Amino acid sequence: MWVYGIISIIIVQRLIEVVVAKRNERWMKSIGGIEAGKAHYRWMVALHVSFFVALLLEVTFTTPSLTNSSVVALSIVIVAQSIRIWALTSLGRYWNTKIIVLPDAPVVEKGPYRFLRHPNYAVVITEIAFVPLIFQAYWTAILFTLLNAWMLRVRIEVEEEALNHMTGNYTERFERKKRFWFV
Repeated sequence: MWVYGIISIIIVQRLIEVVVAKRNERWMKSIGGIEAGKAHYRWMVALHVSFFVALLLEVTFTTPSLTNSSVVALSIVIVAQSIRIWALTSLGRYWNTKIIVLPDAPVVEKGPYRFLRHPNYAVVITEIAFVPLIFQAYWTAILFTLLNAWMLRVRIEVEEEALNHMTGNYTERFERKKRFWFV
């Protein structure tokens, strides 16, 4: 039962984020925000929904147990979640699941964005790799880590191009910052 409890908490968090993102999208577009990357967005949504479906299927057909490795993975996920909250609150109303840029607005450089270009994507990478490891769902961890790497390669290229083109100072402000902790 603990397995479904943890997964449910994460799914509820995602659903709350979708509601916040929709509200932020309306606000951004009402003040002139422009959406980029529409072509890949539906695939990103499909990837994240499929991740949870695969995770639920794998834990249903295996017998996850609470091991020392589970506790380590859960601890990493909890730290990642706190960084996610820090990243999202730092962006405030500018945060979205879509790429929406307000032309000529200054880029956000507070919170974890002082250190990294994409702290929230670093959290997503961590989450997709480590949430399944809490439950020994190795196939889900491997498959979706690879799929997510492909998706983020596409998404980050589109996002950075939009930010550079529409803000005018993204590259200048972030050229010395790593995209993630490890790259």
